[in-house]
Amino acid sequence: MIDNNQTLDTNVFNSVVGYKEAVLKKEEMETNGSTFAEEKGNVRQTIQSLHPKRLKLRLEKIRIDTPTTKTLVFVSADGKRLPPFQSGQYINLFVTISGVLTARPYSISSSSKELNSYELTIKRAEGGFVSPYLLDGVEVGQEFESTGPMGSFHHNPLFHGLDLVFLAGGSGIAPAMSMLKTFLASSIQVRFHIIYSNSYENDVIFIDELRELALENKNFILTEFLSREVSPEYKGYRGRLDLTILQTLLEDAPSKMYYVCGPTPFNDHCAELLSKLGVKSGRILTEGNGPPNNPETLVGWPNTLLPTEEVQIRVGNQKPFQAKVGEPLLNSLERNGYFTENACRSGECSLCRVKLKSGEVFSPKEARIRKSDKKFGWIHSCVAFPITDVEIQL
Repeated sequence: MIDNNQTLDTNVFNSVVGYKEAVLKKEEMETNGSTFAEEKGNVRQTIQSLHPKRLKLRLEKIRIDTPTTKTLVFVSADGKRLPPFQSGQYINLFVTISGVLTARPYSISSSSKELNSYELTIKRAEGGFVSPYLLDGVEVGQEFESTGPMGSFHHNPLFHGLDLVFLAGGSGIAPAMSMLKTFLASSIQVRFHIIYSNSYENDVIFIDELRELALENKNFILTEFLSREVSPEYKGYRGRLDLTILQTLLEDAPSKMYYVCGPTPFNDHCAELLSKLGVKSGRILTEGNGPPNNPETLVGWPNTLLPTEEVQIRVGNQKPFQAKVGEPLLNSLERNGYFTENACRSGECSLCRVKLKSGEVFSPKEARIRKSDKKFGWIHSCVAFPITDVEIQL
């Protein structure tokens, strides 16, 4: 009779990276009569090296990609090895601009197999606060602080399979490029189809490299869309991605795994199209891309309230300050000297939670507020819009 537990242990022993070595080392220490006291703290140190709360980075190179986009190449500022990451994950980069300490999450666009540096591909955001500074105001050699890599937007071969489609809008190509480079450097045969939508022909990030890789690799397919005027040489699709075209591009659509990253309207549009093709929600992984730019257009926003109107924010017993209702609460807090831990700035990670003591905020669907948070008055400040005077507790 076969012992199922023994079979499982054997499989784990032979297949899980590092498990065999750990077991053999444990047996050796037991044989030598060790009390394991010399190993105290090693587990914590190993975890800290793989999942650090903060990294010190130095800007090593600035690469111009398009008229509106640059890639910033960061290396470790203290000489330590950069921690591993899953292609598709991001780091939260901290900056101080005009005395305001803030941060923004940026997907790593380099391969997860290359850990000498992290590449962050940054597109200028219209009316943005941080992107203009990173594109125009930083210099090679400058040092920064960031979080370690994080996020659940990455390929899981056990659940996602090997037939993958990435729908990218604009700078949403950054995590797709990381995935592509990693897949091409791997021995695993992944079929990867990138459907890439942009507005202007001269502002398509990585396009030359993507086209070249598509010609060289049979398992990589690139489909291009442009919504504005194009040159006679352009050979891709024109206009927006629609259901008819998507049907022609995707054979047996429900069987594939989908990754979606771009502006919020693009993400919502893609999710709607995929749903109409019969793709279940569990087969669609969408990367949050910050708070909605126009919260007043969303369901649930008070009809008579203009985003430019102002309310009072009070933090504990401190003097209140004025804030626009159309600006996320986290941004207003930072602008007035208050810091709360944050990472995704799109409502997913929940690190920026604050307690709402009084008043009312508008929280869009991106907030993903848990039932327990609602019960005890916690809100995600990065996607919470104060629509009345509010008092909060950090």
